[in-house]
Amino acid sequence: MSSSEPPRNPELILKRLEWTVIRRLDGLLHGDYRTLFRGFGLDLADLREYQYHDDVRHIDWNVTARLDTPYVREYHEDRDVTAWFLLDLSPSIDFGSREVRKRSVSSEFVTVLARLLSRHGNRVGALFYGDRVDNVIPAKSGRRHVLHILHAMLTRPEVKLSAATDLKVLLQTAFGLMKRRSLVFVVSDFVSAPGWEEPLARLSLRHELTAVRLYDPLEMELPDLGMVTVQDAETGEQVLVDTHDRRFRKRFAFIAEQREKALRSAFRQAGVDALELSTDDDLVDTVLRFADLRKRRSQIAGGTGRPAHLEPTRA
Repeated sequence: MSSSEPPRNPELILKRLEWTVIRRLDGLLHGDYRTLFRGFGLDLADLREYQYHDDVRHIDWNVTARLDTPYVREYHEDRDVTAWFLLDLSPSIDFGSREVRKRSVSSEFVTVLARLLSRHGNRVGALFYGDRVDNVIPAKSGRRHVLHILHAMLTRPEVKLSAATDLKVLLQTAFGLMKRRSLVFVVSDFVSAPGWEEPLARLSLRHELTAVRLYDPLEMELPDLGMVTVQDAETGEQVLVDTHDRRFRKRFAFIAEQREKALRSAFRQAGVDALELSTDDDLVDTVLRFADLRKRRSQIAGGTGRPAHLEPTRA
């Protein structure tokens, strides 16, 4: 897809996704979305001593310090879920080595998850980041609201290539905005200036957070294409490289692998589950992987009392 293509029709996209993705998921998940989207209690019910199976994120550190014994907070569980999509729409997600860009993958993933949530009475909201947080769509329910989010994603003006993305701004803004415990998706390629790891960890302590990492296979390994012009997706800087050079391709693959290790380490240290989403992934498979991620998280958290961080899942 070229960046000059006209905006697509949100209604037609949603209808297609309802027919080709959501309809299939209904059969595969058998209509049971409790594991996928369970409620999050926020009304404090009681304080009690920490037990082996408890989630350490519910520890009340003030009471624990005062009594010198670990105490956890118990909450009344809400019947409904509020979900937020923190959307990185910076220039780097316009990349795609074939016909599909990371931006299109992001919009379809968000639309499917938002529709699955909203049709069960849950509310969804979104924060948009280009070179700053420039749009906040409050959490509401209903099909029309999902169309509103999709339309906002599809009709955004292009961000000028200038400086590196700073995801820290998006995460800090979200932390100040989202007061109630929510289901949060950070949808990004995580091509960013450093410093986003700590606010991501802070956000995950308050909310049920999943990092949805967008990528394209060409970002992992360069094929032999001869002399090509490579452009920095964030700054617009262009460099002519010889991809026929085997040593250059090996260096590229090595740097890409180091970047992968650093990113996974950052997710692990932040205690955040990661779902990796490629431009050549099947969306149904992606949502099923997310469902499996949620199921395993619930089993681990319930059985061990430890934070249920899981390594990024990839098809």
